[in-house]
Order: sequence, then C-alpha cells, then structure tokens
Amino acid sequence: MNLKDIKNPLFLKNLNNKDLYRLSKEIRKFLIKSLSHTGGHLSSNLGIVELTIALHKTFNAPDDRIFFDVGHQSYVHKILTGRINDFNTLRQIDGLSGYQKISESEYDCFEGGHSSTTISAAVGMAIARDIKAEDYHIIPVIGDGALINGVAFEALNNLGYLQKKVIIILNDNGMSISKNTGALNSFLDTLRVSMPYNKAKQNYKELLNKSKVGKVAYHVSKTLKDGIKLKVIANMFTELNLDYIGPLDGHDFKDLIRGLNKAKNSPRPIVVHVITKKGKGYKYAEEDSLGKWHGIGKFDIETGETLSKENKDEINFSKLVADEVYNHMSNNKNIVTITPAMVSGSKLDRIFSDFKDRSFDVGIAESHAAMMAAGLALNGVHPFLSIYSTFSQRSYDQFNHDLARMNLPVLIGLDRAGIVGEDGDTHHGVFDIAIFRNLPNFIISAPRNNFEVNYLVDIGFNTNHHFIIRYSRENAKLLQKNNYTFAFGKWLTIKKHCKKVIISYGIHTNKFEKLIIDNDYDIGLIHALFIKPLDYQLLAYLFKNNIEINIFEPDIKAGGFSSSILEYANINNYNGNLVKINAIDDIYILSGNINDLMNKYGFNYQKYIENIVK
Repeated sequence: MNLKDIKNPLFLKNLNNKDLYRLSKEIRKFLIKSLSHTGGHLSSNLGIVELTIALHKTFNAPDDRIFFDVGHQSYVHKILTGRINDFNTLRQIDGLSGYQKISESEYDCFEGGHSSTTISAAVGMAIARDIKAEDYHIIPVIGDGALINGVAFEALNNLGYLQKKVIIILNDNGMSISKNTGALNSFLDTLRVSMPYNKAKQNYKELLNKSKVGKVAYHVSKTLKDGIKLKVIANMFTELNLDYIGPLDGHDFKDLIRGLNKAKNSPRPIVVHVITKKGKGYKYAEEDSLGKWHGIGKFDIETGETLSKENKDEINFSKLVADEVYNHMSNNKNIVTITPAMVSGSKLDRIFSDFKDRSFDVGIAESHAAMMAAGLALNGVHPFLSIYSTFSQRSYDQFNHDLARMNLPVLIGLDRAGIVGEDGDTHHGVFDIAIFRNLPNFIISAPRNNFEVNYLVDIGFNTNHHFIIRYSRENAKLLQKNNYTFAFGKWLTIKKHCKKVIISYGIHTNKFEKLIIDNDYDIGLIHALFIKPLDYQLLAYLFKNNIEINIFEPDIKAGGFSSSILEYANINNYNGNLVKINAIDDIYILSGNINDLMNKYGFNYQKYIENIVK
C-alpha cells in the first residue's frame, strides 16, 4: 500500500488483520523517517498506531467522533484521514498542525493542547447528541497520565451520574511525558498484569463455545466469576457507575477490534482500557524513560542523536535555573522542588536523583502542585514550583486565592515563557504576565544570563513573597564576568541615550544589545529585570526628560508589561504619547519556528531598531 494514496479511513473496512499489521509497519516507518526531518511528537504516535487503526476500522468517522486528549498523538489519525502529503510542513507556519485542528479536517472534531479535557468535552457532545436526537458514537482517547488530572475525574464522576453513552479509550502506557507516578498509576498496574489472564479467558470462551455442553459450562463459570469480580475486585470505573472492558493488548488487532465492538454495542458509558508501548517500533524511543523522545527535534535515525548544534556561549535556561536551585537545596534542607510531570523537560533530573525525599512529581496536576506548595510554605518549608508558563494558567485559582492572598513564600519557575515555536497556539507562554501581574504580592522577574538567574533564585529563596522567575525556551547567555550591580526592583541600563530608548526583558535584551553595540546605533537600551514591581525611579526619569520609550514585548499586550507602564504614566500625569508599544495583539500565535513566528508577528529585532532610529 502507498500511504500517500490514503484519502479517508474507509479502505480499512476491507482489510484483514494481516493487512492491518502490514499497514502499521508502514506507518511507523513513515513516522520515524518524516519526523527525523521535521521533529515532532514521536513516541506517543508510535505507541498508538494499532489502536488508531482499530478505532477507524471499527467506527465511522467523521460521523462518529474520534478525538485525542492533548492531541499530539493524532499523527496516525491524520495519516488515515488523508493528510500524509502535508507532513513535510508539520508544525510550520501555515503547515500541518501538530495537534488536531477543526479548521484542518472534518475528521478533527475537537482541539486540545493541554491534557485531561476530552472526557468533559465528550460529556457535552453526548448531551448535545441526545438533545438533537442524533445517532453517533463519541470516542475520546485519553492517556493514563492525563487521567489523574482533576478535570478528568470531574468528568468521569458526572458521566457516571448522567449515564450518557460515551466510549472512553484509556490509552495506558505508564507514561505521561516521562514515567507516571501516584496511586492511580499503582492501581492501573494491578489491572495491567491481568492482560495475559484476559487473553487466556478469551481462548477458554472460544474453546467451550464450540459445543452445547461447553456453552452451558462457560455461562455458569462466567456468572460466578462476574459476581466475585463485582464484589471483590470492582475497580474505580465500575464504582463510578461506568462499564469497563480490559485491559486489551493495544498492539493486537484481534484483541482490540473484539473489545471495541463490544464497547460499541454497549448501551452505557464505558471505559476501554488499552495497554500500549510508548515509542513502539523504534529502539531509542522504546527505551526512553525520561521523555527525550516525547517531543523531539530533527534527529539521525541510525544513531538517535539530535541534530541541533550547541553554542558554548549559551546555556539552556531550564538547566541554569535547576542547577542553581540544586545548589540551594544542597545548603538548605527546608527547600523542596515540585513539578507537574515536567522533571525531564525542566532539567530537574539531578534534583530528583539526589534529593528523593525533597522532590515531588505530582503528575499532570497543576492546581494540586500549586496548592501543595502553599501547604508547604504555611509550615516553614520553602518550595520551588517548576511549571511551564502555558500550564501555569491552570493553577490561577490557587495562585490567586491561596498563594497571593496569604502572601506565601513560594519560588515559581515559569519555564517556556514567551513564544515557544512549533507546539502552537495552546503552548505559547505569552499570557502569564497579564494573568499574574494583577495579583497582589506577586513579584515577576525575567533574567537574561547566568548571573541574573543566580541572583533571582537567591532572593527568591530569601523573600517572604511568592516570586516568579519566567524564562524562555531559548538559551541564556553564559557569561564569565558580571558587569552589573543588581538591586531588588531595579532595571539595568545597558546603553544610555537622551532621546529614545528600548525597554525589553529576558533574552530579547540580549538580542538588542548585540545589534545596538555591533552597529553603534544611536539608541538607548534598558533591561527590565523586574516586570513587577516596575523601576519607578527610572521610569520617572525617562518621562520627566521626554525620552521616547519603545517597549518590545513579544507577549500579550492587554494587561501585560507595557500596560503597566501606561498605567504608571496615567496615574502620575506623564505624557503617555512617549510610550510606543510593540506587543502581541488580541490574537493567538500559531505554530512555526520561533524566528519565523517572531518575523511574522512583527518582532524582527533588526527592523524594530531601524524603524526607531530612522
């Protein structure tokens, strides 16, 4: 079969199991080759090949709604629905999305970028279906790592009460990005080990059903077994009033199709528990327990080595922050680290290895992570909460009512702040300044190099406030010497000027510094190391001397850093016309290479300077 000839999933109806295995092999081969050139989410898609094929063979999309939690494991779904010829544009500007996208295909009935939302969406879809007296199946696919989130539990509870027909596919690979933790994972372990028993049970059923006497014997034994199971080993799903099938072998078409058809014919909401192997079919991805192959850049297929080049003058921000936190944990036993399933992504591996009793991966449970940090802080322990910017918004209630209102000392590392690139509109960390700037008692900072990170982590662990350090997915400058004196709430004047000045923060100041100095541009440059509080003294000087203030802010404009400066100007009756703002308007930034996106949305450093000085 030529995969590029696939237009829709209808062809699957005519394939036998032997054909399906051959198709699976071809899809895996294509994914490995294609993603080695573009990068993308490899492991999750390799693990779900047979399951996705079985879903499309059993059900009738797009009438039946098949959709994936988060959505980054929808590549196989995209292939089967006729989009393989666009894979060379994967996660690029105006290219194929790395997630499901409603505007991209009629087969994409839902969009997700953060986990644990599909069951709630499915409940809503089921209510709408029944109100309109329509007839179709709703099949959300959710991973075991996503199932622990409170949103998923709320939906399961409501679904069990409403009894709407939804077929939940629990794709269980024991991983979220890296290995799962928690009691639910331990519970699923007890179910996973029953998979060989289930296969033996099916063989027993088929053997006995070949004769009339055997059928009677099977019926009696099944009735007895089901009664014991219900009373003794009833699982979490049946306790929530949901039917349960499984666990099924997620790489065995016979097992999968039999189980899916049984779920299809059930009148009640049902959970189909499927065991898969993340990264299946590619050695390096299969052996990965740290999450390296979850989302990967371009790589060499034979060696498994990534093709990105390292710059010795730069260092990954996540590692820089994690290493400094490590140093403080070495000297202070009252410091702990918390992360919601981002140990590897935020370079916390060494902390979790050397401080096992003071490091906590709570899984995909951002709200719990923040509230847990509050509980620690209330009892004299200083937490470092490491969380991606785009996921931090899920903790807003705890940040507001608990951390801010009680003014608790928690150091928060907001990783992946700003435009992050290929993961697209659900993952750009461009909203955190606007979200958290309005909360009383919050301090927000944005470093650009190793010395600033060290300073900010130090004062973050020595303040009675909750303290945010936001940092980019791009690298920090690795300096051997520090030429600046740091002070709380004070900005750094990189280059003075009497007429016009650029104010920016984080890595953006580094970019401007090089261009301005290398080209001897006649313009000033200020690094806003602190986004909150503002440097009121320096701002007053700029306004009083009628210096034009050009704010470069590749984050959301409404309520952001530039808004705070306009507020300051208005309150103090300064000339607000002196403030020129370049920030993200009322839009969502799409997928693409970071540099391409910066250019597309008006954040070209060179052009920005040229427009100011001309």
